[in-house]
Amino acid sequence: MSTPQHPTPPSAAPQWQAGSGPSYPGYTSPIPVVRTHLGHAIASEWTKIRSVRSTIWTLGVFVVLVVGIGLAVAGLVSGSATEVDYGQESPLSFGFFGVLLGMMCVVTLGVLTTASEYGTGMIRTTTTACPSRGRVLAAKSIVFFAVAFTVTFVSVTLVGLMDVAMLDGARQPTGQEWLKATLGVSLYVALLGLLSLLVGSIIRHSAGAITLMIALVLAPLVIALFMVAQALEWLRSGLFSYSIPSQIGVFYSTSLGDSGPSGWDPLWIAVGVTAVAFAGAVALLHRRDV
Repeated sequence: MSTPQHPTPPSAAPQWQAGSGPSYPGYTSPIPVVRTHLGHAIASEWTKIRSVRSTIWTLGVFVVLVVGIGLAVAGLVSGSATEVDYGQESPLSFGFFGVLLGMMCVVTLGVLTTASEYGTGMIRTTTTACPSRGRVLAAKSIVFFAVAFTVTFVSVTLVGLMDVAMLDGARQPTGQEWLKATLGVSLYVALLGLLSLLVGSIIRHSAGAITLMIALVLAPLVIALFMVAQALEWLRSGLFSYSIPSQIGVFYSTSLGDSGPSGWDPLWIAVGVTAVAFAGAVALLHRRDV
């Protein structure tokens, strides 16, 4: 005696809808196939960078250092002056000290943006979702640069406005000085952070990349300080002039060397070095496994 067959109720059957993707015998995907592009990768990287605590901590400390030290230096100068006379020094130059310390936070965040994914294994998920490794690195670079530039620009502009207000007896900055101390400094710091991101992608180790970047920032200046031999004066002068603190000082008209970059030269140097590092990082990404 055969077992009675109960037909499946029509309501229980899956209701497939035709998708725009490729069809296979007996099955049509209900999920539309969308060709991905750089915008999708940028949206993904934006979600990552704003959802991790390292971003909040590093950028938070950066703002505290830039704003706090900038205002503290201006306050000390204003309080110690017996007469309202600051010479030809621009009030914007007092923001240099906060930027010099705060840029270490941007360097750290730049390294963590890429190197931390290799430490946690998240990079495998990233490259699976977006197999184009060059697109992934480009998206990371765009998002990080935009965030670093925006935070730096707001911070240095705020410090500049408050320093000018506090030192009301000082010489008023010119338009060119304002442009260099806000836009120029912000672009340079963001490029330095982007270079750190690329170094993190190349080295793939957070501690090693951060150490290397801090050495790149501080070592030339420290080495130059201990060069006392007259025969090495040319090298000492070059290290002073082309050290990163000195190049940042160019935007504030407080360069540590008598020669070397001037005007907007530090920015073009940073652009060139970062472009070379980006090309190297992309080449290594395609040659190495994740």
